[in-house]
Amino acid sequence: MQQRLVIIGAGFAGMYAALSAARLRDAHGVSPDKLEISLVAPEPTLVVRPRLYEPKPETLTARLDGVLKAIDVTYQRGRVEAVDTTARSIEIVDADGRRRSSRYDRLVLAIGSRLFRPNIPGLAEYGFSVDQLDDAVALDRHLHSLADRPASKARDTVVVAGGGFTGIEAATEMPARLRAILGDRADIRVIIVERGSAIAPDMGASPRPIIEKALQDLCIEARLGAGVTALDKDGVTLTSGERIECATVIWAAGMRAAPLTAQIPAERDNFGRLLVDRDLRIPQIPTVFATGDAAKAACDDEGRYALMSCQHATRLGAFAGNNAAADLLGVPLSRYHQEAYVTCLDLGAAGALFTRGWDRRVEMIGAEAKKTKHEINTVWIYPPKADRDAALASADPERVTDL
Repeated sequence: MQQRLVIIGAGFAGMYAALSAARLRDAHGVSPDKLEISLVAPEPTLVVRPRLYEPKPETLTARLDGVLKAIDVTYQRGRVEAVDTTARSIEIVDADGRRRSSRYDRLVLAIGSRLFRPNIPGLAEYGFSVDQLDDAVALDRHLHSLADRPASKARDTVVVAGGGFTGIEAATEMPARLRAILGDRADIRVIIVERGSAIAPDMGASPRPIIEKALQDLCIEARLGAGVTALDKDGVTLTSGERIECATVIWAAGMRAAPLTAQIPAERDNFGRLLVDRDLRIPQIPTVFATGDAAKAACDDEGRYALMSCQHATRLGAFAGNNAAADLLGVPLSRYHQEAYVTCLDLGAAGALFTRGWDRRVEMIGAEAKKTKHEINTVWIYPPKADRDAALASADPERVTDL
């Protein structure tokens, strides 16, 4: 009887789960007739999410159907709305609203994360983001529409709520984006609002002066120790009581695992991530593995956990796909580990910042780091070519994102 491994999600974790599972199946000489590997997603497309702060976000996708076909992974089009871990089945809804069930023997949840949007008055109506492709496209269209408005303080001002990685990249890219649309004579103003006492609160003390210098060079203001309490069509109000006139507010404050995780009868953390063991299996449900932003996974034996990042998602995906396939094939599983950790923060026209290690040791800044950031964004994080041997070779769990 054919066994079925089903992967939900076509992001970085889902893509590498499919590649890695197919690699192990191929290495053991098992045919797709014996072990079917299936990936379910609304489209066979990888959204290059780490780049959505850039202009022309509609171009920041990569098709997966070619590489999936090359490695004999079946693609199922649709959105998964329900998971029944007792019956080992999922419910898929297609674009026309038709529903169908699909069984599995092992399931990999690579369903990603979503921006956390609190119930702040006006946020849903007037806030933009660079979280999902549609969000980034909506923001880009809005920015271009500003050119049709008369010059004003509100038109030329952007407020970015959140001074973390995403907020900084969105903010430092914004002056150049606005000048390209509004012209060099526009009195552009970009303000980062951060609830913490320092910009880039998770980056640590070592890189912070470099980031602060870049913001200063780009004339980007910061409001620290303050949050947004309300938005309307003319601006925002902060917890400090300050009112900022602006036509554009970009929300970049916090992430949560995708809502589907709530259907899994297992433990979750405060971000909604499912707690997994070092094999990335959900202990309460041995037939289900979780990976990427949907999983809280220990990186090492020192108490460090994977972050909600592309860098961690790709390697997590490779281990999850490998282990789900190994479980069906009756071969040893591989214990997930990811000791190496780097960050490469885009700082717009001020260059970039490259750090290594969990203590964020600065290795490159400025133009040199910007060149590395460009290579990461345009080469490293894209899918492999639709060549069977090359694609399978790219998915060795021990080598994925081995920096």
